[in-house]
Amino acid sequence: MTHLNSIPRSLSRRELLRIGGAGVMGLSLARLLTAADSGGAGESAARAVAPRADSLIILMLNGGPSHLDMWDMKPTAPDNIRGEFKPVASSLPGVPVCEHLPKLAQQMHRVALVRSMNHSVNNAHALAVYTAMTGDDRGDANKAVGNSSSDQPSPGAVLAKVRPSQSGAVPHVCLPYMTKEGAGGPPQPGFFGGWLGRQYDPLWVLKDPSAADFAVPEFALASDVSVERLAARGQLLASLDQPRESAAISTMNRFQQRALEVLTSETVRDAFRLDRETAATRESYGKNIYGQSVLLARRLIEASTRVVTISWAPDANATWDTHGGNFKKLKSTLLPQFDAACGTLLSDLAERGLLDRTLVAVIGDFGRTPKINNNDGGRDHWNYCYTAMLAGGGIRPGFVYGASDKTGAFPADRPVTPGDLIATLYQLLGVDPAGEQYDALNRPHRIIPRGEAIGDLMV
Repeated sequence: MTHLNSIPRSLSRRELLRIGGAGVMGLSLARLLTAADSGGAGESAARAVAPRADSLIILMLNGGPSHLDMWDMKPTAPDNIRGEFKPVASSLPGVPVCEHLPKLAQQMHRVALVRSMNHSVNNAHALAVYTAMTGDDRGDANKAVGNSSSDQPSPGAVLAKVRPSQSGAVPHVCLPYMTKEGAGGPPQPGFFGGWLGRQYDPLWVLKDPSAADFAVPEFALASDVSVERLAARGQLLASLDQPRESAAISTMNRFQQRALEVLTSETVRDAFRLDRETAATRESYGKNIYGQSVLLARRLIEASTRVVTISWAPDANATWDTHGGNFKKLKSTLLPQFDAACGTLLSDLAERGLLDRTLVAVIGDFGRTPKINNNDGGRDHWNYCYTAMLAGGGIRPGFVYGASDKTGAFPADRPVTPGDLIATLYQLLGVDPAGEQYDALNRPHRIIPRGEAIGDLMV
């Protein structure tokens, strides 16, 4: 946020008025849209990569979904491991899924499952989420960890820098929660700009898209400000240009103009109008905060947003962290909501001709323990082996990569780290995962600290 005491004293009254004019379109939006600027502190050392995908939707099942009760079931394991659910046949022969995922079962021919995910973080959700989202495994901790300017940037931040969206589009959106590390804790890392800078933070949409009064204030004009009037104000700002204006003011004006393009873009403003969807479509995604968030993600991708991330929990312990009552929570709420949203998203993208150029990644911070505990049939954290699901955008469809052992405890074949998975996504999105970007102090950083793209996962 820009504060008055941070404005250089050398600015003239006219220049101060021009900065004040940014209030009509919101400094936060102007800052966000600096992500489309290519004049950063340093240029990328990455080689060009031909993109197979143009956009990415991440479903982060925040808290740790149980791989054993979803898509790596062990029906022949002992009772205290296999659990209560039955596997059912899917559209991919020989690859069953949980009986409570009927929609997704019909889409399995479109996806790739990675059943050998693993990393080093078993205790701290925040660090596990950060590892899963960025590929940077910094190890475990016994304390709440928030985001930091030294963090590895999120995929949305990297794409906003390396492959900026077209003019007038919002580059990177996160919704519907800025997930906390426990109720009242700090926001989890992994979703922000990190060392790329705050200008690469996402646009946060923290309203419930299933609510009747859903609106995004950043895109709502005051009742007395029409699009035409807003455009006129933009022209007034431009008319104040002076041949020898300061670099700070020139930069601010450029970002104001980009914010103006977004606010006056009918395509972007319409993307948030979920009431434009049919009742049947909205019902198919699920009339709840997560289902409508996934539908909104599809609409944003259609409006040329590069990356949309859905974090499926208000705090780390609220949804998929099923230490107690694992089977009750999965059966009654979590799996039906996820099945409706994800199953519909895949079929909807395919029917609209968008799946070939849109990557969908379903990930969690880790899996759950093979052994069921005594806390009303719960499962605890398990980082040693879990499953991720990928689809679209150059991913090999109808494919299973890696395998877990007979109890789902450890990788039995081709172990994969989050660094490998995120590197694969970057490769498909036209970003060299071995390339470098520069921070505000012009220091180089590798986009993926450790990890290599998995060729077998790509077509």
